[in-house]
Amino acid sequence: MHHFTYRDGRLHAEDVDVTTLADAVGTPFYCYSTATLERHYNLFAKAVGAPKSRVFFAMKANSNLAVLQTLARLGAGADTVSEGEIRKAMAAGIPADAIVFSGVGKADQELAHAVDVGLHQVNIETEGELHALSRIAAAKGRRQDAVFRINPDIGAGGHAKITTGSDANKFGISLSEAERLYTVAANLPGIRMMGLAVHIGSQIRVLDELQAAFTRLRALTERLGGQGHRVERLDLGGGLGIPYEMEEAVDHGPDLIHAYAEMVTRTFAGLDVELAFEPGRLIVGNAGILVTRALTLNPRAAKTILVVDAAMNDLIRPAMYDAFHDIWPVVAPAQGAGTQLYDVVGPICESGDTFATGRTLPEAQPGDLVALMTAGAYGAVMSSTYNSRLLVPEVMVRGAEWAVVRPRPSFEDLIGLDRVPAWLAPRS
Repeated sequence: MHHFTYRDGRLHAEDVDVTTLADAVGTPFYCYSTATLERHYNLFAKAVGAPKSRVFFAMKANSNLAVLQTLARLGAGADTVSEGEIRKAMAAGIPADAIVFSGVGKADQELAHAVDVGLHQVNIETEGELHALSRIAAAKGRRQDAVFRINPDIGAGGHAKITTGSDANKFGISLSEAERLYTVAANLPGIRMMGLAVHIGSQIRVLDELQAAFTRLRALTERLGGQGHRVERLDLGGGLGIPYEMEEAVDHGPDLIHAYAEMVTRTFAGLDVELAFEPGRLIVGNAGILVTRALTLNPRAAKTILVVDAAMNDLIRPAMYDAFHDIWPVVAPAQGAGTQLYDVVGPICESGDTFATGRTLPEAQPGDLVALMTAGAYGAVMSSTYNSRLLVPEVMVRGAEWAVVRPRPSFEDLIGLDRVPAWLAPRS
């Protein structure tokens, strides 16, 4: 469910007219709904039994400080994958003991920072990383809580590029090595091994592969316990998918969450462990839209190319993953208005800068506003300044209130990031 609806023929974000936002901040821009964030987090947290089970928001999906603070006030921790994300989570008020550090390649300085601030947990993905963390923590006279991320050789996800649990993927320690490395870790200084983690992919909407991976994780937990090892935590990662067809979003999201929670309960029944979850897209995906304005039309024989002012640098998912996003007019068409077949594209000089191909939409004119729906996850956080385009602003609404939570930089800001070497300085 989301809180983007039409009122009197105009799209609203909660109680705020999206046209008002477009007039105030310019297009394109992202808009996030507080009510949607709160609803999705509370629904998931209740289903999995928080606070007994811990929920760490996967901030790689959206790292805006306002989003993080909104979730932190509801009790969320943060799942991070870089020192920058750790620092941003803490800047949002999430304490270090509510932060998990994941990721397949952690530099020594990042591990040192994790130890210095006292993170809840480091998810170790390689034997080399295990020894590096032990060395760094021991040199500081500390012991860092850690778990092993296990690769169960079961991959899942909505696209090959977001599947992470197969043996062919770069992530995690193989099952065949897990018991040996757990014994190694138990005898290292600087490490306090607390358990295991698994994450097999993203945008998962059928639970069979997740259940198979969790079953292997349980079996490994029992084997390690039988060898006398402490396994107190199981981090089950994230990956639950969301509907990108917005009519479906109203009906089926809660069903998947409840089915997932029931599957987890069955799979781990009787184990005396703390469960942790790392949802990202599930919480923030349907809470955001990207609003853009039509620039021009380019008719073809079979369809019309609709050029908008947003581009692949603002929302790269369609270009990178062939991802689908619903496209809604901000002003609803009049009853009986015509439709047309469109390719919806951006102004970047690449054919890949395309949001939709062969999409039947209400007839559009230059100047019309449209919203790319379900853009709250992996949207602004993956944006760039490709083609020397400015990063777009982000807006958050709460009821009838709204605020710019990341302003649009200026061209002076963009150009000022570069430095010219001395040999190119103007000659006097």
